[in-house]
Amino acid sequence: MTTHSPHVKKPDWLKIKLGDNEQFTYTKQVLEHHCLHTICTSGRCPNQGECWNRGTATFMIGGDICTRCCRFCNTQSGKPHPLKEDEPEQLGRSVQLMELRHAVVTSVDRDDLEDFGAAHWVRCIEAIRRYNPETTMEVLIPDFHGRTDLLDMIIAVRPNVISHNMETVRRLTPSVRSVATYDTSLAVLRHVAASGISTKTGMMLGLGETEEEIFQLMDDVLAAGVSTITIGQYLQPTRKHLPVSEYVTPEQFERIRLVGVQKGFKHIECAPLVRSSYHAERHID
Repeated sequence: MTTHSPHVKKPDWLKIKLGDNEQFTYTKQVLEHHCLHTICTSGRCPNQGECWNRGTATFMIGGDICTRCCRFCNTQSGKPHPLKEDEPEQLGRSVQLMELRHAVVTSVDRDDLEDFGAAHWVRCIEAIRRYNPETTMEVLIPDFHGRTDLLDMIIAVRPNVISHNMETVRRLTPSVRSVATYDTSLAVLRHVAASGISTKTGMMLGLGETEEEIFQLMDDVLAAGVSTITIGQYLQPTRKHLPVSEYVTPEQFERIRLVGVQKGFKHIECAPLVRSSYHAERHID
């Protein structure tokens, strides 16, 4: 793998066009009308155009200000506003208006709250179900500081998929993530998988990891019971964030994908523009 300077021009395979059609506009209007946040915009997701053109989006609950300050993430950090009591209802109605067959929900970290936002998570999941009983659902949850009682609250309302991202390999975790640890994230995944719910994780490449470290992470999450993994290229949101150490080629991604298949993942999305919720509807068991 070739190391590049921090602000090197993106290679051709990472050039994208957001696109804009009637469905894209409608999705944008629904989200704005209900004052909902998405990781599509706050995370500057490269697949926003593709997903919004299909009428899908990854909702971000708990506000748009995170109590953590991970060096890879474009979500604003600081002191969050109080939770919006009507957010669960607005979320359920938006999923209904967008006629989603599969909904993905994530959140900022809310370390300022006694339960880190777990009860709000439950209300949001229940609201989606109430308005959309046929819609399947994936939730991409924070680590809740590894508290199994809070994880059990999410497990009890039985979303179809529970996802929690490892983000990067063990060696790089302290320099990439804020508060979260490699072992805590593994413990979260292990606890979720033990419940029988389909369990998923994701990681980024291009932060300086080696292939051996990538394969070790694969082994670690498989041993924890994870069945689905997403692997994509890290893209530096701003110059204040971690620089890209390398741009991994599509051919290298494909080689890594094939290793993951051989190791036994049930679902694996592995390509430069893959993000956590990319093709999430395919990951329902």
